[in-house]
Amino acid sequence: MKEFLTNSVYFGVIISIAGYIIGIKIKNKFKSGLFNPLLISIIIVMAALLLLGVDYESYNTSAKYLSYLLTPATVCLAIPLYQQLELLKKNMKAVILGILAGIMSSLISVLALAYLFGLNHEQYVTLLPKSITTAIGMCVSEELGGITTITVAVIIITGVLGNIIAELICKVFKIQNPIAIGLAIGTSAHAIGTAKAMEIGEIEGAMSSLAIAVSGILTVVGASIFANFL
Repeated sequence: MKEFLTNSVYFGVIISIAGYIIGIKIKNKFKSGLFNPLLISIIIVMAALLLLGVDYESYNTSAKYLSYLLTPATVCLAIPLYQQLELLKKNMKAVILGILAGIMSSLISVLALAYLFGLNHEQYVTLLPKSITTAIGMCVSEELGGITTITVAVIIITGVLGNIIAELICKVFKIQNPIAIGLAIGTSAHAIGTAKAMEIGEIEGAMSSLAIAVSGILTVVGASIFANFL
């Protein structure tokens, strides 16, 4: 059985999709942000690999086809943005400043924590792209000399955490403007957070989609500069 699963071309894809479907069903049942579908699917996949005795390399070989969908999925987020194009034009200045504030907050917080916990350069640059989408973050980490696999894990954790606490944070700080909510979620929690923004509203989802693309591009530049600070 183990040999069959290890050599299977579709095992990784099937177990990943099945885990996510189960996660969605659990989320719909309990209606709580704590039951994030992606987080649940990660736990299910890990449990399945341990139970079946399948190593990560074998799983990744058959699941890598899902990774090919990352870039087109990110590009598709431009659709809700196009639908809110007039709103974007009217609030262009606020949008630009909001995205820049989000990017700087992310980079500065990583730098401060790196000094606080005594991280070395490799560990520091590994964390710099934590708030941008995986497709871009992996390239940034590799280019700066970071540990790509840890970067991916950090990006996922950041997104899942943002997805879970986004609404709570907005309520605590009384952020009610849909543009501000969308930009905050998009610049801090990338695509996974944008899924939550789209649940909140169309404007929030559109602004979050914009924030993903722009913050991703600007973080490439910003991370290259901040990499020299440690």
